[in-house]
Amino acid sequence: VQLQASGGGLVQAGGSLRLSCTASGRTFSRYTMGWFRQAPGKERELVAAINWSAYSTYYAESTKGRFTISRDNARNTDYLQMNSLIPEDTAVYYCASRSGSVSSSADDYDYWGQGTYITVSS
Repeated sequence: VQLQASGGGLVQAGGSLRLSCTASGRTFSRYTMGWFRQAPGKERELVAAINWSAYSTYYAESTKGRFTISRDNARNTDYLQMNSLIPEDTAVYYCASRSGSVSSSADDYDYWGQGTYITVSS
């Protein structure tokens, strides 16, 4: 599985961005998808995740109510809609996938996309 992330950029505080992650292969619908982020000097953390059917989702406390994860299995793509962005959201964002259920541990994810930078200016 190869993952291609897109949609990062520079945005002012309070603004919105939508990240996309498109997967190659025909088994996308079987995978849990996650979005992680890593800010300078900090560990990689899970932002949001969604299981294969979209029945189960997970959000970090810091993103609840502001971020929404979704997926379109027909397009092999999942999305992270980010609203009300704050400077603390500045980081490199990575999409990842795993064959099991939703997990908050980066070690549980098998495939990773390249990072996409998000900078939120105050």
